[in-house]
Amino acid sequence: MRTWVEVDHTALRHNLKAVRKMARKAVIMAVVKANGYGHGLNEVASTFSPGIDVFAVASLGEAIQLRFTEKKKPILLLSAALPTEYPEIGRLGFIPTISTLEEAQKFSKAAPKNAPIHFKIDTGMGRLGAHPEQAFAILREIRKLPLTLHSISTHLAAADSDRALTKKQLQDFEDLVSYLREFAPKIPIHVLNSAGTMLFPAHAHDLVRVGLALYGVSPVPKFQKVLKPALSWKASVTFLNDLPKGQGVSYGSTYITPRAMKVAVLPVGYADGYPRQLSNKGASVLIKGKRCPVLGRVTMDQIMVDVSAVKGIKVGDEAALVGKQGNEEITPTEVAQKADTIPWHLFCGVTGRVTYRYIG
Repeated sequence: MRTWVEVDHTALRHNLKAVRKMARKAVIMAVVKANGYGHGLNEVASTFSPGIDVFAVASLGEAIQLRFTEKKKPILLLSAALPTEYPEIGRLGFIPTISTLEEAQKFSKAAPKNAPIHFKIDTGMGRLGAHPEQAFAILREIRKLPLTLHSISTHLAAADSDRALTKKQLQDFEDLVSYLREFAPKIPIHVLNSAGTMLFPAHAHDLVRVGLALYGVSPVPKFQKVLKPALSWKASVTFLNDLPKGQGVSYGSTYITPRAMKVAVLPVGYADGYPRQLSNKGASVLIKGKRCPVLGRVTMDQIMVDVSAVKGIKVGDEAALVGKQGNEEITPTEVAQKADTIPWHLFCGVTGRVTYRYIG
């Protein structure tokens, strides 16, 4: 194969156990949106299913795709749905996120009686959710409609980076919950994402919504040691080139060889999702367990790497763009940081022309 992703399901199961320990008594809502964070929606969901209680996706389309393999577990839609989608959401029993009374009224008219909904409150994300000062009145009116309240939540805006903001969000939500419980005394509450589950487990409530950690990448560096990255990205060497000193490499000749070099061509580029932002940023790949710097600009279909130090290299040898070889490892976080982005973006950017292999 030219370039491919391997997803290790043994690592996925390990991460689920680690998350369950962090979550204490809370049950787990597995976030599998965006094609399972680029790991394969139906495949990862089948592995997670025995150990979780609820799945979360972004859209109706994702929920329909997930239902092909997950026949019984509840599926919650994290993003706002269009009113035109309400009849199908209701018919299939998916759980929409509702932020306003108007949304709830429209959904109740389009869906079967007692269809489930998820009520969201905005405590600082500035995205979906009822404003805190309106939440009490909205929920009071929603409880009069022929709907079933599945859960109530808020979303942390910076659990991994701003402790003060997160503590304020948590406290504001706790204050609200004490009032909301008057109308929904037994309704499950959820607020913590991956970073929140790691850093603020005392606020786990009934459910935790975990995404990135299940795939083995920690948004909080000190917790990385308890997780195992499940995704590796590889490519085969397609060409070897002996370049003289002073030779420009790739478009724009933004890299000039400082000496005679052996350069390998790998058939992967930004059309596969390998970030163009890695151009001239010190990125590397692993070949025969050695770090090989990426040279010049990342192109649409190919990258060039310095293999001068790799003995016995030949066409067809395997390169790891993300993953382990020997004693070396290139983590998703390392690649994302060099590209000035985040692991979520890296995973979701892998395109359809990359082959997937599932192991374990």
